[in-house]
Amino acid sequence: MSTSPERGEDLVDVLVHDHREIEEMFAELEPGDAGLVERRRLTNAVVAELVRHSVAEEQYLYPVVRRALPAGDRIAEHEMHDHADAERDMKKLENLDPATDPDFELVLTKLMAETRQHFLEEEVDLFPRLRAVVEPDELRELARKAQLIKKIAPTRPHPAAPDSPAVSRLLVPALGLVDRIRDALRKP
Repeated sequence: MSTSPERGEDLVDVLVHDHREIEEMFAELEPGDAGLVERRRLTNAVVAELVRHSVAEEQYLYPVVRRALPAGDRIAEHEMHDHADAERDMKKLENLDPATDPDFELVLTKLMAETRQHFLEEEVDLFPRLRAVVEPDELRELARKAQLIKKIAPTRPHPAAPDSPAVSRLLVPALGLVDRIRDALRKP
């Protein structure tokens, strides 16, 4: 869903752009006016975008956070914990029917609230701190890499998959391919 970064756009710009796109999707889900089929489609779309966004952060944002910020390991671990919680909720949503399962709305509302809090923390605290200590050229290169990985990233949650960037780099293309095949087979 994201477009490629413009000349001069850095990793923070790319991630904030993702946040805005995901927030727009949340806004479509909130009123609850969509029919059940549309509600499922919107939920699947937001989950796919959240998964791709998370992969980009885990591969490129958190390693630089660990290296560049004081207490970077602690910050990255907190962020990864948020991702793990969200991934479990996304996996639950995948198996809930908005028409028949009363937990669907509860899990969706929880996911949206926690994701919004995560975005706020990043935008207000983490991103400005990162821009203050990381060279602009490095952040632009990370933007380019993040956009590339989002093109091949999975579209579904895989909570059991390892989170380490080294292992994930090997798994991301394979999981992404499998997810895209599953997505194609699922379309009407």
